[in-house]
Amino acid sequence: MQITNSKAMRDADEYAIHVLGIPSTLLMTNAAKQISLAAIELMGANKSAVVFCGSGNNGGDGIGAAVYLLRRGVGIRCYLVGERSKMTPDCAEMERRLIELGGTLENFDPDDLRIGELANNAGVIIDALFGIGLNSELHGKALAAVKLINESKAPVVSADIASGVEADTGRILGDAVRADITVTFSMAKIGHFAEPGCACCGKLRVVDIGIPAESMADAGINVFSVSAKDLSLPARPRVSHKGDYGKLLIIGGSVGYTGAPVLCAKAAARSGAGLISIGVPNEIYGITASRLLEPMPFPLADRGNGRISISALPVIMEKLEQSDVCVLGCGISRSEELGELIRSVVTQSTKQLVIDADGLFALGNDPQIVKSAKRPPVLTPHEGEFLRLGGVLTGDRVGDARSFALSRECVLVLKGHHTIIAFPDGEVYIISEGNPGMAKGGSGDVLAGIIGAFLGQLSFKQAVITACAVHAASGDLCAERLGEYGMLPQDIIEAIPEITKSITR
Repeated sequence: MQITNSKAMRDADEYAIHVLGIPSTLLMTNAAKQISLAAIELMGANKSAVVFCGSGNNGGDGIGAAVYLLRRGVGIRCYLVGERSKMTPDCAEMERRLIELGGTLENFDPDDLRIGELANNAGVIIDALFGIGLNSELHGKALAAVKLINESKAPVVSADIASGVEADTGRILGDAVRADITVTFSMAKIGHFAEPGCACCGKLRVVDIGIPAESMADAGINVFSVSAKDLSLPARPRVSHKGDYGKLLIIGGSVGYTGAPVLCAKAAARSGAGLISIGVPNEIYGITASRLLEPMPFPLADRGNGRISISALPVIMEKLEQSDVCVLGCGISRSEELGELIRSVVTQSTKQLVIDADGLFALGNDPQIVKSAKRPPVLTPHEGEFLRLGGVLTGDRVGDARSFALSRECVLVLKGHHTIIAFPDGEVYIISEGNPGMAKGGSGDVLAGIIGAFLGQLSFKQAVITACAVHAASGDLCAERLGEYGMLPQDIIEAIPEITKSITR
């Protein structure tokens, strides 16, 4: 799904209204109808709604929804949270229609306890306070209204975006409405998918309100949301052999971190890699070999301390020459010697690299090391690792990820509730699945293995996107079956085949 931002959406609106001649009140009426349909769905037998409106066009959408519901016999209380003197012409027109039907747009008084009681007992609440134009912290009556909505027991429909969420970043501006359904218009916005605002969205519905495709032609901003069900894996040719599906090399492991490379290798095997070799320190080779059947472990020189020695570099480079992809860093541990080893692999290898965990630690915050790789490496940090790599977190995760990938000439997989993938060509993909049950040690090793496996089977960009989406979908399947508390990274591995089977065409 292509995503837009507030400016591009406003430009599309302006083009439709002022160039194509579509009445703005018609667009608002269409938006109001879609909000109302979602409200009717949520309210059930309790045919009452409380609507909180701002003085802008988002407020007009809410007042228009009140008009639609009033015509259908729904009991309405509609509150203006803002100044009447600042009402837009279209918002004022919706108020006129409401009054014509016998309704009233009441002024919101945060000290009036009856409003909270009405909201608590309503069949549904409609949040039409701000929409996508908000870019400053909530305060005063607006903040009080958001708190009242969140304290209510009634389900909530938000118009365009949950009030308090910044549409262009997903930042929460002081506080934000926690919607059950968000009805957005024409195209989804970054804030619907980026953390933390995505958690306020509820179920997202992107609806057509009559803005022609011609107006939306330039609304895309090279940001996309994606889930596994949006993708497809090619059916394998009947005549094929293991060499057709990638030769993956995994380098990692150390005493105390014996499970990480094993999880990586098992995830890669479940993701269809043709041949998997896994190099670990000699000290833990026996443990690793006893836990793997399909992947092929081999020992690497260590100094008796359970960490790979720099003297293993020639063997690693020789193995790399026989491989297509290398996953580097899972459980590899940290030391000056390991840092030198990892940086040597990054600068010397001609093969595709996926760098995870302590492999990222070794890179430090020197962009030249990453840029020196012969191919754009795939880096898979969580936020703490991202900061150590020299990334910045301004609250705009999409922008921050994109800037990093462009400046380092790499692929950044910024892990989180909704993982963000930024490519060095400026495209950004947000994975729209995933759950807190995946926040366990080992989940990142699983992701690295899936990425490594798919890089040996699919085109570069398709491989990274598909791997992240499959990882998230597999995690969601585990959460559904086992619950978020009880699921383990190894359960995610076992769920991979069901996901990949479902998207193979």
